[in-house]
Amino acid sequence: MKPRFGAPVVNAALFGVALITAFPLLWMVSVSLMASGEASAIPPPLLPAHASFDNYRELFAHGGLWRYLANSVFLATTATLASLVFNVAAGYAFAKLRFPGRDRIFRTLLGALVIPGQVAMVPLFLLLKQLGLVNSYGGVIVPALASIFGIFLVRQYALSIPNELLEAARIDGASELRIFVSVVLPALKPIIVTLAVFTLLGTWNDFMWPLIVLTDKDLYTLPVALAALSREHVQDDELMMAGSVVTILPVLLVFLSLQRYYLQGLLAGSVKG
Repeated sequence: MKPRFGAPVVNAALFGVALITAFPLLWMVSVSLMASGEASAIPPPLLPAHASFDNYRELFAHGGLWRYLANSVFLATTATLASLVFNVAAGYAFAKLRFPGRDRIFRTLLGALVIPGQVAMVPLFLLLKQLGLVNSYGGVIVPALASIFGIFLVRQYALSIPNELLEAARIDGASELRIFVSVVLPALKPIIVTLAVFTLLGTWNDFMWPLIVLTDKDLYTLPVALAALSREHVQDDELMMAGSVVTILPVLLVFLSLQRYYLQGLLAGSVKG
């Protein structure tokens, strides 16, 4: 009797939790399709009386959202690709290559993980100012080139690559670059996708650092532009919800399309590590 009724109860509980989690997102989409002021009614409606895309048209026609969307796409894509190059190479080096001070350097990097990112913002800003990167795309991209977490993630996964496989490639005369490209990168594919998703989401959703380093409005990313737009349309909840949908939708689609590889990287790393 227990197995017969246990599964439906568990599934019902999981469905309820999923519904509670998804409700704010679903209501956000619903409000974005409402007429101006409709969401301010008491009690607020769950569905629009007459759904329309007027708020989205307003954002793209007069809110300049095309420019901010292009900025976010460029910065997130560039930062993700550049970050993968540095993090994957460094993670593999710490896992499989031997050089003086390797373990000591890695332990030092791990110790830096406990330092809050906000603490480094002032010295990082001053450094970028000396390099002339303030108020430029470079000011957003350069700090994202390498992360301690990314190096750690790749390093832990790369430890599972058999040393015999690398030695066999060296015996066959392959260079270290050839080994890295032809042997290591295919083996690291799941964790590379996982790291790419982490980096893309972090760069796309980052609000504080672009707000600090970018002063030109034309360089704003979507989160910063949406915050600036909210000050101009304080009472227009429907317009702000439409902006939130535009901000969330691209990364949500990317995550859903890559979630199989993303979960594979996490699970494989936990099993092999």
